[in-house]
Amino acid sequence: MRSIRPLSTVRRERGARRRTSPVLAAVALASALALTATACDSGDAEAGGESSASATSGDEKITIPDDIKDRLKEHGIDVDKWKDGAWKDWSKDDWLREAEDYINPIIEGLWDPDRMREAEEPDQEVDDSDLDGDQGVTDPEPAPVDAKAVSPTYHDSVPEAGKVFFDSPEGQMVCSATVVQDPANPGKSNMVWTAGHCVHAGKSGGWYRNLAFVPSYNDKGLATAELESAAREEVAPYGVWWADWAQTSDQWIEQGGTTGGDGASYDFAVIHVTPEEGGTGKSLEETVGSALPVDFKAPAATKIQDMTATGYPAAEPFDGQTLYQCQDKPGRLSISASDPTMYRIGCTMTGGSSGGGWVATGSNGKPALVSNTSIGPVTAGWLAGPRLGEVAKGVYDSVSDKFAGQ
Repeated sequence: MRSIRPLSTVRRERGARRRTSPVLAAVALASALALTATACDSGDAEAGGESSASATSGDEKITIPDDIKDRLKEHGIDVDKWKDGAWKDWSKDDWLREAEDYINPIIEGLWDPDRMREAEEPDQEVDDSDLDGDQGVTDPEPAPVDAKAVSPTYHDSVPEAGKVFFDSPEGQMVCSATVVQDPANPGKSNMVWTAGHCVHAGKSGGWYRNLAFVPSYNDKGLATAELESAAREEVAPYGVWWADWAQTSDQWIEQGGTTGGDGASYDFAVIHVTPEEGGTGKSLEETVGSALPVDFKAPAATKIQDMTATGYPAAEPFDGQTLYQCQDKPGRLSISASDPTMYRIGCTMTGGSSGGGWVATGSNGKPALVSNTSIGPVTAGWLAGPRLGEVAKGVYDSVSDKFAGQ
């Protein structure tokens, strides 16, 4: 029987394998805080005052704002303990779920080359018998389109592409993502587009942790064997950018699950990032040199000649270290009569490509991001992504507005 799955990936632990489901959730507050070996102790944090909780990054002193300290305390989070591994506690009471609960303190050096390389594919399957809510507009299954490796250096042709890394109860996971424009900060965007299930576990879980974006991951296309001894600068040539804010749809939080594409029509997310080590003062867009516009009025599938999906597939026969693309004329996929119809293309990319951007000619005649990889069959062959509309625009505008002028 054919099955479908969200295309994120997770590390194997003791031989076990898991796949994550699509997840759509509203992400809210998160102010990044760098945690180093000299981070403040909990005793100082209890004393209150803006200077009582601080950490150092190079020659700069990073101060935790009072509201963030209060939020950490509210959820029982001790800064030092969190840095030292308390974030691995995924008990139900400690797994923050609601939009306003999003907290993502920076832990410097956590995402080292080994940890990034070891983030692998999950193995959670969903029977397509769960997809019988068709609106009657699903087009025939597309013929597979072989994914083509992007020629190194990736930054030369797809400077907006990268990887999103995060921790789940089963270990480190990975998705793909795209740098997008910020209407409130033209030319200086720190916004990244990915899938909702790459930030939140949906109706049965909460926010994932240690969420970070690496643009142009493995930009020179080094082989896996070479990556085992590669320096962090080779793996992440444009730095590691931590999510200090994230947002996805309420539908994903409420509906996203482990079966048959639940919530997939709303499986998108926007994260706002900040450089792990303070950076040069340049935005993400200035650092990578580009950001894609997002089109929320893209034509219907029948009116689009072709779409290009980009991502880092990690499930076999891929290893997650190489950037790939597929180009195909999209068709329609209807999962539920109550949900918007999705785009679908032929593509052999596998787990790990989730969240990767889909680019087509937008409503203004110029290339734009119009969707992202969400689900596909376990046997590969096609990918499906949400058609972005008012809900997606609301998520996007909310993140942009939050950081307007900053």
